[in-house]
Amino acid sequence: MPDLAADDLHLSLRLFVVLSKASRVITERALRDMKLYGLSPTEFTVLELLYHKGEFPLQQIGSKILMTSGSITYNIDKLERKGLIKRIPCEVDRRVIYAHLTEDGKQLIDQIFPIHAKAIQRIMHGLSTEEKEAVIPLIKRLGIAASTYDE
Repeated sequence: MPDLAADDLHLSLRLFVVLSKASRVITERALRDMKLYGLSPTEFTVLELLYHKGEFPLQQIGSKILMTSGSITYNIDKLERKGLIKRIPCEVDRRVIYAHLTEDGKQLIDQIFPIHAKAIQRIMHGLSTEEKEAVIPLIKRLGIAASTYDE
């Protein structure tokens, strides 16, 4: 009788290695594309967030794009100096400040995001549309379960 626990252990280790390697390569390719536009990956990600979500509280950007608050402040400052975003105080709560795309920021992201999206599509060309639809919920479920694991 086969040892199912040993089989699962082996498969878990193999899945970890395969996902890690694939993630590293995909991320490297995506970052390389982001840098083509003269933006750091964090700057690009902040612009993309504002492009899709509209103005956003500075205090929430870090958790949304998985960055520390210090890193976000630094990158917001850089984007503001470049004239791509501006800070807008909340009218009802002085503690809240929103990041808002300027017209230059909107024009830039309007221009570069479709090109970047096509690059991501090319990076993901190893799977068919049907395979992408099948694997997305599985990887999402894996991530959710891993986030609940406590040693």
